[in-house]
Amino acid sequence: MSVFARFEPRLQDAIVARLGWTSLRQVQEEAGAALLDGHNAVVLAPTAGGKTEAAMFPALSQMVTSPPTGVGTLYIAPIKALLNNQARRLGLYTEMVGLRRFVWHGDATATDKKHFKREPAELLMTTPESLEVMLASASVPAPRLFGDLRLVVIDEVHALAGSDRGAHLMSVLERLALLTPHDVQRVGLSATVGNPEAILRWLTGSSGRSGVVVDPPKPKVARELLVLHRESLLEIARDAAEMAAEHKSLFFCQSRATTESVAARMQAGGTDVFVHHSSVSKEERERAEERFHEGRDACIVCTSTLELGIDVGDLDRVLQADAPDTVSSFLQRMGRTGRRPGTATNMTFFCESGDAVLQAIALIELAKRGWVEDVPVETRCWPVLVHQLLALTLAHGATTPEAAWDVLNRVPDLGGISRAEFDAVIGHMVAEGYLFAEGGRLAMGEKAERAYGRKNFMELYAVFSTPELYSVVTMSGRELGSLQQGFVDRLVEDATCFLLGGRPWLVEMVNHKDRRVRVIAAPRGRKPSWGGYLPMFLGPEVCGAVREALVGTADYGYLHASAREVLEERRADQGEMLRSGVSVRFEAGSTFWWTFAGGRINQTLKHVLMALGCEKVVADNFGLRWMNVSAKRGGEPFDPIAELRRSETWSDEMQTAVEAALPPYRLSKFQRALPDWAQREMLAGYLLDWEGARGSVHAEVGQSNRPHQARE
Repeated sequence: MSVFARFEPRLQDAIVARLGWTSLRQVQEEAGAALLDGHNAVVLAPTAGGKTEAAMFPALSQMVTSPPTGVGTLYIAPIKALLNNQARRLGLYTEMVGLRRFVWHGDATATDKKHFKREPAELLMTTPESLEVMLASASVPAPRLFGDLRLVVIDEVHALAGSDRGAHLMSVLERLALLTPHDVQRVGLSATVGNPEAILRWLTGSSGRSGVVVDPPKPKVARELLVLHRESLLEIARDAAEMAAEHKSLFFCQSRATTESVAARMQAGGTDVFVHHSSVSKEERERAEERFHEGRDACIVCTSTLELGIDVGDLDRVLQADAPDTVSSFLQRMGRTGRRPGTATNMTFFCESGDAVLQAIALIELAKRGWVEDVPVETRCWPVLVHQLLALTLAHGATTPEAAWDVLNRVPDLGGISRAEFDAVIGHMVAEGYLFAEGGRLAMGEKAERAYGRKNFMELYAVFSTPELYSVVTMSGRELGSLQQGFVDRLVEDATCFLLGGRPWLVEMVNHKDRRVRVIAAPRGRKPSWGGYLPMFLGPEVCGAVREALVGTADYGYLHASAREVLEERRADQGEMLRSGVSVRFEAGSTFWWTFAGGRINQTLKHVLMALGCEKVVADNFGLRWMNVSAKRGGEPFDPIAELRRSETWSDEMQTAVEAALPPYRLSKFQRALPDWAQREMLAGYLLDWEGARGSVHAEVGQSNRPHQARE
């Protein structure tokens, strides 16, 4: 029997009469069968591949057959824009079978929320943070609203899994599960994820249902790829404007600063341009999205805010400044095109640097092999432990350690935390004034009240706070502007150049305590290159693919002549060295070691080298540099790489010393409520890959290292 035949007759009629469908897609058939059979599921399909209907049609069918009392299905999106974007479609689907949907987030009016609380819709659409607000608010009758909850659908699940927000969501879902007699069914939707089975286990949580990964064969689609090299943003904006003319295009940039710069230059050239990133007002973002539905000649210049499944209509082109950091992002962005019959998915890379050209090649080649990144699954998410302890006290007035443990121990992202560690965190929070203990019960302490309670209570509802800003100052103390911490975290002293106020600056010193970045004017012609600004830590697979491009001889057909020239130059220089088995070279008193191991591994190697006594060690995704060490040990010259290959170097004592010496980055606003040992573990998890680094120094590339005198 087909899945369509198993749908409630009212839904069958609506699909045919209202939507005009004559059949279901394969992903909808497979997902429908899995969900109607009662399984949890992760559903994978390309952008616009029918994932939403694959989850929602079975949910609607079951709610029509057996109407819930209150909310029967939750639809959760990682961002409000996606929620708003899906509201119209899901509103149509519920209306056509006689059900209702309600969208609850910060923009919903008090009147509408009051009506929903009195007469709840069967489908509730919300974000993780808004769901927390509902559970914590005394005015929201959560037990009545969610007492018959049966199914939760999480859209773009890859954007939540492995993050603090994902851990927060799972904590909230476990609290919801206690309000209903049902074993709440869980469904995650995604276009790209490398480890769907692990995501399914994470999503299942305390549910006793069996799980299914729905991943039907992807239809083969034509792809049009082009990688160009341009010397400046001005050239990139000019050529992108020419390519975007008479088309509907998205132009992805890797930072808000680049977004604004490119958009301004394209607008100056007469292109109809809209800007879309998290700092742009809601009205401007919605105007940009609406413009795409109305016309055919417009370009939205955006950051990753349009990477998720927000529908901005049928696109002609996707453009990319430099290259995204992951294969997943590349596929998500490229997948916005090619929806019309007979059209191809496409992406054009406009690369300002040689590294960006190589990175684009690496992403394309990995995608051609069918490889995509795994989403990391967390089991010791300390910030969310603090967050949920405080949220439980806020929701109930007070709680006991036992009651809190019973709830939080069900959360996969906290499953690796022992009861002894849990009690130690509570003890620290009580001692520091974040919790108040009396009569065996825990209430919010004075320090937490000041930070998160009373008028600041909204701070508790969002796992992420506004990023810290760092002042950028010159040697004379003149303030030039500010940078967000995410940018500052990846600056490299004496190596990174960046633009601010239209001028290039070289980073001289980063002071995390005072949140200041001291800079000097960049030398004429200096560009970010080796050791330069890292958009984020690249993974070892991407960096390994960059190395393959350098040492190989393949002629990639998607390279423009300008990009092919860059590749040939890099192959003639660095590629020749690597092909000869050399990955270390000396130059002007410094040692360069090309590892191609990725950002976190190289950061780990950097801190170990510093612990061994090396000076001025800098690291990027592809290698490390340090000042040569002339001292001898035991009568022999000190060889840092040889020291790294000694198993004794990778002792527990060394790991403890490295973690203790990490800069005091602020990764979460709840970090300050944790004991020092938990904070160090957080930082180490973010910055370091201890096992990966230890393995990398014994890998084939590392074993082939030998000194090489640079050519003059």
